[in-house]
Amino acid sequence: MIAAVPDAPLRVHVIGAGLIGASIGLALRRRGHDVSLADRDRAAQMLAIALGAGEPQAADAAPADLVVVAVPPVAVPDVAQRALAVEPRSTVMDIASIKAAPLSDLASRGADLTRMVGSHPVAGRERSGPGAARADLFVGRPWVLCPTTMTSSAALALARRVVVDCGAAPVEMSAEEHDQAVALVSHLPQIAASLTARRLLDAPESFLRLAGTGLRDTTRVAASDPALWVQILQGNAPALRALVQPLIDDLISLQSMLDDAALARTTAADAMTALLSDGRRGRARLPGKHGSPHATYATVPVVIADRPGELARLLVAAGDAGVNVEDISIEHSPGQPVGLVELAVAPTAVDRLATALRAGGWDVHAEESRLAD
Repeated sequence: MIAAVPDAPLRVHVIGAGLIGASIGLALRRRGHDVSLADRDRAAQMLAIALGAGEPQAADAAPADLVVVAVPPVAVPDVAQRALAVEPRSTVMDIASIKAAPLSDLASRGADLTRMVGSHPVAGRERSGPGAARADLFVGRPWVLCPTTMTSSAALALARRVVVDCGAAPVEMSAEEHDQAVALVSHLPQIAASLTARRLLDAPESFLRLAGTGLRDTTRVAASDPALWVQILQGNAPALRALVQPLIDDLISLQSMLDDAALARTTAADAMTALLSDGRRGRARLPGKHGSPHATYATVPVVIADRPGELARLLVAAGDAGVNVEDISIEHSPGQPVGLVELAVAPTAVDRLATALRAGGWDVHAEESRLAD
């Protein structure tokens, strides 16, 4: 049974004023909680405070109800142990993206795990630092809570309330389950994105000018902080290695299929089709909006002028037609003052949207519409 938590505003102290720590501060202050911030990087702390994520912790401040440890994974055990000792009545919650290793380290030190809640908000951006913080960063996103067998019901309830007040959806699992899950849905994609983007270093500029949304989407997370990711990959190495080897095996198989001699064989084409089809089926297992089953949408391509306000006008026109735009992608034509916008909508809404947009003078190419996974 989850213990009840009073509805009164909480006193929350956030250690670490980076993207996640500052975003937590912004989200909790929006809900009326009293937030203080600390960071060994004075500039980061002052910027987060200036942006409204919290206030400096006063020397005579009352003990915090919750201490949020928002530091890099390698620093979590030291900072959390110190917080548990300095604030003997406070619940301590860390937000590192690996859970088993820090919690095991704390247990080996004899830390009071009754007040410790491991957690991980599954949200972020390619940019880091308090300047990238947003109060709505966690809205609708999963936030994993990893209590140990020693975690008290009161500590877990307090952590759950903070998660909900940040707008996130709490998900409870063991630290080991969490690490296996994020190795698959976060850490492996980071490796794939970074290694793919590495191929761009020596590419001719003329090649790069042809890049479209496929390459940009695939490599988006490659812009993340390498130093932080080294800590994450090292900390979750066992779970990640179990996934890297099968990926290597698939690449080696594909390499053999691409051999000049193999390309002429029907068996190679069949094997390649099977490999790519498995990927398509795997992607189809990803949940859709609000956790609903994966949905297939149709795209309506629209050519628009590359000038301020055009995209906003297009989306307003779609809304006036009574059509909900599920997703959107934009590609700019190299050297041309136009762009191609693809609106993903329900297949049954294609004709209605195309008709309404054409009536409004938009350059619609609905006859080229295709299903978008």
